[in-house]
Amino acid sequence: MMAGKQTPVRKRKQGQIVIISSPSGGGKTSICNAVMTPERRKQGWRFSISYTTRQKRPGEQNGREYHFVEDRTFMSLRRRGEFAEDCRVHLYRYATPRAPLEKVITNGGVMLLDVDVQGAEKLRRRYKEAITIFILPPSLIELRKRLTKRGTESREQKRVRFENARKEMKLYNKFDYVVINDHLETAVGDVLSIIQAHPCRTQFVRKSAIRQIVG
Repeated sequence: MMAGKQTPVRKRKQGQIVIISSPSGGGKTSICNAVMTPERRKQGWRFSISYTTRQKRPGEQNGREYHFVEDRTFMSLRRRGEFAEDCRVHLYRYATPRAPLEKVITNGGVMLLDVDVQGAEKLRRRYKEAITIFILPPSLIELRKRLTKRGTESREQKRVRFENARKEMKLYNKFDYVVINDHLETAVGDVLSIIQAHPCRTQFVRKSAIRQIVG
């Protein structure tokens, strides 16, 4: 039997959008930082830098953690359609730039997004094949400790964040996957396993090619 050209089983590879969300104190930022190693960046992994109207915290840099802009600039970008999503969280505005996401979808690679629950919901509606991962703290007690440890907010701000976090945690079932962030290294491993395995889900496999294999 002559060997012919085989039809690829998987659909044409395109870029992956990975939406990682959690309540404040859940640990999504720490997980994203651990995932984005120099080696993965060389492999085409990118991290989406959001826009925000809040002030920089100690140690943060403009263009690294966020693009820090004034409210007037934010609204101008919004009117021009520069954002894939935007929302108001904890008294400030946040948004995900659209162009970097579209570039990854077209050219390949992985785009990692660290967004709040509201932003994740809007992005999921716009990018149907995005991977959505929700990060949970191991307990409410640990969540409160993490919020207190930051030392960057007033007592009232911490109270608001904690109450919002309790509400947001109940939305875990709107995501494809849930990771409990008890130990950072384990949580990072879980997230990487999800990203690697996700393209093997049934809906991402060419049905015509499978029929040639299984009959």
